[in-house]
Amino acid sequence: MTTKAGTDTRRLGRSGPSVFPLALGCMGMSGMYGPADEAESIATIHAALDAGVTLLDTGDFYGTGHNEMLIGRALRDRRDRALVSVKFGGLRSPDGGWTGVDTRPIAMKNFLAYTLTRLGLDHVDIYRPARLDPQVPIEDTVGAIADMVTAGYVRAIGLSEVGVETIRRAHAVHPIADLQIEYSLISRGPETAILPALAELGIGVTAYGVLSRGLLSGHWNKDRSADEKGFRSRSPRFSGDNLDRNLALVDALRGIADAKGVSVAQAAIGWVLSRGADIVPVIGARKRDRLAEALGALDVAFSADELKRIEAAVPLGAAAGDRYDKWGMSMLDSEKSTRGNAA
Repeated sequence: MTTKAGTDTRRLGRSGPSVFPLALGCMGMSGMYGPADEAESIATIHAALDAGVTLLDTGDFYGTGHNEMLIGRALRDRRDRALVSVKFGGLRSPDGGWTGVDTRPIAMKNFLAYTLTRLGLDHVDIYRPARLDPQVPIEDTVGAIADMVTAGYVRAIGLSEVGVETIRRAHAVHPIADLQIEYSLISRGPETAILPALAELGIGVTAYGVLSRGLLSGHWNKDRSADEKGFRSRSPRFSGDNLDRNLALVDALRGIADAKGVSVAQAAIGWVLSRGADIVPVIGARKRDRLAEALGALDVAFSADELKRIEAAVPLGAAAGDRYDKWGMSMLDSEKSTRGNAA
């Protein structure tokens, strides 16, 4: 049996939209991984739409609003070609730091008002809390978003980085379209309990971090310094001996990719695409060449044997270091459902 993703649409759960099999994650266009060129970012969004990509993913706290304004400018003359997914609730400080999360219903309505203005839209296609707020029952948050669905400001409701119990509680209030969660060859924790629960409930997956912040891109090397103030500078997987160990996994994957005649990134993306028709990888391309490389994964057919060899090259649990720093890991309700498997 050979698996080829192709360009057939994938449905985000029973309640969500049908989308192109790859989504474009726009976070990196607003400084999360160091400086980005705005003209190139907009050109990349346009190239994605021209290639058939339909879902753009952002957060209202990416660049403290910059990312939404960027997307708004990019969509000014092509709104009908894009679906926009927005995360809310992440709190920032003037120095760029993170101070917590707020998903109170009154705060959500305020965040949504600003989001619609920055994007220049009259509705958001998928709206989701970025993290579980320990001070607010998920039922209250989802119920408030459901009111925005009724009012026409939101089309579908999603979740991000939450565990099975939270998913079930949220879904009981209003149908959930998709869960956004990190899922890649070196972040396979969701396989234990979360992915089976989503399949049972008819909830889709938007998988971010499929290239593990560039680690699995094939373009990273240990001589390249982490962003001075960006995410990688604080990521355990890019630190010290962890980076050496993780790049050894990439080298093993490169051998399989070379034999197949594809790039390391295409092998990593192809593996995620093979995991189910309800999984949509979110590709964080900041430049058109990286976008083109990612789209090329859709044209590659992987046999069952080749997929097994990819998994053997990057074994379950082989990654060194957590996927976030200590504070970031503490914010992940999803970890309650993934302990005992690869985070």
